[in-house]
Amino acid sequence: MSDPHSIPSHESTESLNGTLETVTRAAQRGAADASEAAARTWTAAGRFASRFVYTTCYTISYGVVFPAVLLARSVPRNNIAVQGLIEGADAARDKVDEMYHPALDPASDHAPRALAPA
Repeated sequence: MSDPHSIPSHESTESLNGTLETVTRAAQRGAADASEAAARTWTAAGRFASRFVYTTCYTISYGVVFPAVLLARSVPRNNIAVQGLIEGADAARDKVDEMYHPALDPASDHAPRALAPA
């Protein structure tokens, strides 16, 4: 009265274990493959971003520097406008030095007492 199909056989248990091992190995390989694909994608995205930033900065700097130099070279050097620009730049540089380095200016009230002349 026992059904021969309802009793698990030794062969079906081995087949089930083999199937589980195959599934487990496939899942592990799939995880390893996904990890490698993610690493390759991350590297490619990093290269793309790096190249994009480089190209953008290069284009902007070329687009700014070239016209500025072209304009600066087109202005004659020995005229009153250029002399005014040079003297204004020198005055601005001196003012910045006074503001950030008061010890360089002995007449300044901001000079530290240890560095002030006695």
